[in-house]
Amino acid sequence: MAKTPDIELAQSLRDPLTREQAFRTLMKEYGHSLYWHIRRIVVSHDDAEDALQETAIKVYQNAHKFKGESRLSTWLYRIATNEALLVLRSHTRLFQSIDSLGDTLAARLTAENDVDSNSAETLMQKALLTLPTQQRIAFNLRYYDDLPYEEIARITGKSEGTLKTNYHYATERIRKYLNDNSL
Repeated sequence: MAKTPDIELAQSLRDPLTREQAFRTLMKEYGHSLYWHIRRIVVSHDDAEDALQETAIKVYQNAHKFKGESRLSTWLYRIATNEALLVLRSHTRLFQSIDSLGDTLAARLTAENDVDSNSAETLMQKALLTLPTQQRIAFNLRYYDDLPYEEIARITGKSEGTLKTNYHYATERIRKYLNDNSL
């Protein structure tokens, strides 16, 4: 039976002689998609960079814990999701909950981007920020990353049924937001 690239890469991450090169390969292969996954959760570029850096550190330090029971990308997305949620939690010290950050994150989105605040992408981002965090994560992983519910369940630790419900409610809320705020 041939080894998959994920297993070979994970094994190379564990080997002190190949660790550095394997880590560079891993970040080259997954870094961009992990950044955008995190960015869609935390919104801010700076927060996304911080969470990605923490993700990279945890992956490097914990490569020996990857058992190959899931795809390597699933393990990476789970770490990245947890790091993004930690960033959001750090912002909640001033708020009641992560879900109450929507308006603050929307203001950051507008301030950070030199784009038309009514552009389709900005409206979509603002719509996403109206979602509760778990709905936003389910939507992002399904819509943007095109992951199957089974893999999203492994990443988030939620059941497939819960994820399907979150995705359904997220699409309904986004559709309503876009209809109410379109020109």
